[in-house]
Amino acid sequence: MYSVRMSTPERLIDSTRELLWERGYVGTSPKAILERAGAGQGSMYHHFKGKPDLALAAIRRTAQEMRATAEAVLDGPGTPYERIEAYLLRERDVLRGCPIGRLTMDPEVVASPELRAPVDETLDWLRERLARIVEEGREKGLFAATLDGEEIAAAVLATVQGGYVLARASGSPTAFDTAVRGLLSLLAPHENHDRPACDRPA
Repeated sequence: MYSVRMSTPERLIDSTRELLWERGYVGTSPKAILERAGAGQGSMYHHFKGKPDLALAAIRRTAQEMRATAEAVLDGPGTPYERIEAYLLRERDVLRGCPIGRLTMDPEVVASPELRAPVDETLDWLRERLARIVEEGREKGLFAATLDGEEIAAAVLATVQGGYVLARASGSPTAFDTAVRGLLSLLAPHENHDRPACDRPA
């Protein structure tokens, strides 16, 4: 139930976001949007050009929120490892899946350059931000010098998105948690990783 203080356009955008996450683009009908938003007949076309225009507004809003959530953690306090760890361990509704990741599997969204653009931009931003954090960790000697920032960033995204898929397939968040723990164990800083073997204690 939406607040009476929320404007009709905001209710329409929020309803569309929820329905896209639950049903995908094709399953998100104008009728379902209006019913979910508690909006009157024709209000969609009063505020938006139509379903594609409303869907774009909803996808942009979802992308903005996902970026803001990730940014708050990745730009927060702690070492590079601790910030990546905080991102991977942050609270998620794992069984519901990622609202952005789900869109990448929607044929209608993928086929539309306009609808896909906010999704691509968000994932590209996240990949670049993670890569910079890894490079920061390498420069400070916290990660192995052989690590490649872009490769690790891609692995983090793959772990998160793949973890969602495995969790949904099994009906349990355990698969997601296991994947995250495995990646973190590989990334965990090791005090001796860059020291020559002859200098390490026996």
